[in-house]
Formats: sequence, structure tokens, C-alpha cells
Amino acid sequence: MSKFFIDRPIVAMVIAILMVIVGAVTITSLPVAHFPNIVPPEIQLQASYVGADRADTEQIRLPRLSNSKSTAWTT
Repeated sequence: MSKFFIDRPIVAMVIAILMVIVGAVTITSLPVAHFPNIVPPEIQLQASYVGADRADTEQIRLPRLSNSKSTAWTT
């Protein structure tokens, strides 16, 4: 069987292209209910800022913490 495809590489390429086309058509017709539920990862942060109230902590520290955590995961 492998000798057939070695001797006729065009047939092997046509079959591969047909498989890709059939796969693309099939995935576009797949209902959303059959896709798995993917939940994005979550991170919980706890920070203390001595001498500041809640509003100061949210405005000053939280953006720094969230930016540092979000950029650490992209590398």
C-alpha cells in the first residue's frame, strides 16, 4: 500500500487536501453545544498597603499588581 503512494505522490497530496477540506467543512457545521467548556484561568490577589484606605489601594496598588501579573504570564 505504501508503495502505491510513493510511486504516485500526486494521489497522496490530493487525498491529504481532501481530508483538510472535509475537516474544515465538518468543523464549521459542528454545533456550539459540542465544543468543550473552556474557562479562562483566574488569579486571586491579596495586597495590604499600610496607612491607605480601600480607595487608595484600588487606585495605586491594584493597577500595578494586575499589570505585573498579566505581563508575567505572556512570556
